[in-house]
Parts: sequence; structure tokens; C-alpha cells
Amino acid sequence: MTVPRAIRKVWRSRPTIEGAGVHLKRAFGNQEVPLLDPFLLLDDFRSDDPSKYLPGFPWHPHRGIETITYVLEGNVEHGDSMGNRGDITPGDVQWMTAGSGIIHQEMPRPKNPEDGFMGGFQLWVNLPSSRKMTDPRYQEVQRARIPEVEPAKGVKVRVISGEVGGVRGPVRDIAADPEYLDVRLAPHAVFEHPVKRGHTAFSYVLQGKGRFDLDSGIVDSENLVTFHDGERMRVEATGENPLRFLLVSGRPIREPVAWWGPIVMNSKHELEVAIEEYQNGTFIKRGGRRVPPT
Repeated sequence: MTVPRAIRKVWRSRPTIEGAGVHLKRAFGNQEVPLLDPFLLLDDFRSDDPSKYLPGFPWHPHRGIETITYVLEGNVEHGDSMGNRGDITPGDVQWMTAGSGIIHQEMPRPKNPEDGFMGGFQLWVNLPSSRKMTDPRYQEVQRARIPEVEPAKGVKVRVISGEVGGVRGPVRDIAADPEYLDVRLAPHAVFEHPVKRGHTAFSYVLQGKGRFDLDSGIVDSENLVTFHDGERMRVEATGENPLRFLLVSGRPIREPVAWWGPIVMNSKHELEVAIEEYQNGTFIKRGGRRVPPT
């Protein structure tokens, strides 16, 4: 018999201002390290007020981590120190491995200027020490390449990485062996899904209400749910409205975390080196590469 994952803790995302003045909700960040190892941060930047997101995230460095941008509505214009430029459009995912270093910018824009709504999520994943100075790269995944499966009645799942019902997501070859799912349940529908034992797992509720284990209370939108270890998840949509949530899991790194803004290393000395290199212009080590569409 498989061991169900019980809820460990639930907390509400907190308002935060980042970049040049972007108002967002932080589901977790450095206050939660190492509770969510290897995950470092999850930001919810959904808004219908352009003044809250148009300032964007101008040029800034990253080293030692991966950043995953998942856009639901609107566009995120991006550019980087390697000369890459483009748009992340609704339903797209950009999985960026910063590795040894990259400098980039991300500028949210509404899909329709008339209504102003745009939104999505950015997740940061730590890299193990053996990969912190690897070449930077992108996996850019357009909406059409992300499969949607229906493993049970009233259940739809977009599989960004990992596997559901024998269908694998397009993002692969990631150090943390992650699973990243966007799950939608009709009212009263139930989603059951295996999660690797020993992996850290969390859910973030986008809309609706649900019960994330058999013995705990109901969780509503903009709350993060963390879980004890186990082998299987069970989620039920409660009430008369649909439930939508992200389900993310990955293998813990269990290494020291030294964190300065967008740079995450293993020691204070490594941070000091990174900051000095950024200031003297030697931060970028390699040109990087893109993973072409398949």
C-alpha cells in the first residue's frame, strides 16, 4: 500500500515589491529555506492593474540557480547578455539555467491594453554545487508543446515536467529531477497522483478551494501547501467552483545556501566573488546556449 502525503503546513502568500516596482505575491522565499529544498522562491505576479507590473524587472544578474517563468495571460518580454530577445506568451514556459552567470531583464506586458490583465509565476530552483558554474542555457517551451492530459473524470493536467498517465512533459534533463504540473479540477473532482518518495513537494492554489489530504481542512486560493514525505497525493475540489493549483516536486540538494538577491551559492566567499565579478565586468563566463524546440 502506498503512503499518502499528509499536509505539513499551509500559509498564505504575502504582498511583496520586486524589480523596479512590481507588486506581486510571494508564496515562499528565503525565509522558508531549507523547508522547500531545492526550491528557493515562488512569485505570483497576476494583476489587472498595469501600474503594478509595467515597471518590470530591468537588467539584473543570476548565478547558481534556475528560473522558471510560466505565463498565464499577457506577455513577458525578455532579453539577456547573450543577445537573446523574445516574448513569453500565454501558456508558455521559459526554463532558464543561469549556471555560471547571465544578465537579463523581464518586462511584463498586458495581452490587451484595454483590460490590462496579465499574470503568471516565477519559480527559482537551486543548483547543486557541481552544477552552479555550468554553462547557462534555456529551454523555451511554447504552449503547443505542453501536453494536457485527463487522468480522471473532471481532471485536466498540463504537464510541464514530470509525467502523468504515461505522458511526459517537454522540460527534461534538470538537476533536481522536478515535476511541474498545472492541475484543474471540476467541482468535487478528485486528483490522485504518485510523487517520488524523498522528494520535496508543494502545491500553490490559483483559484477555488480544495482538500489536499483526507484529514486536514479546506485550502483556498493564494495559499501554499507543503507536504510530509510519502508516495501519493490526493486532492479534492470542494464547493461549487473549479479548483486550479500548481503541483511541484523535486529532489532535495541538502547543501549550504548562501543567498544574495538573484545569486545563490554555497558560501559567503562564493557570493563575494560573484558580486565582485559583477561589479568589475567579469561576471559572464560563457556564451550559453538554447535548447532548440523538438
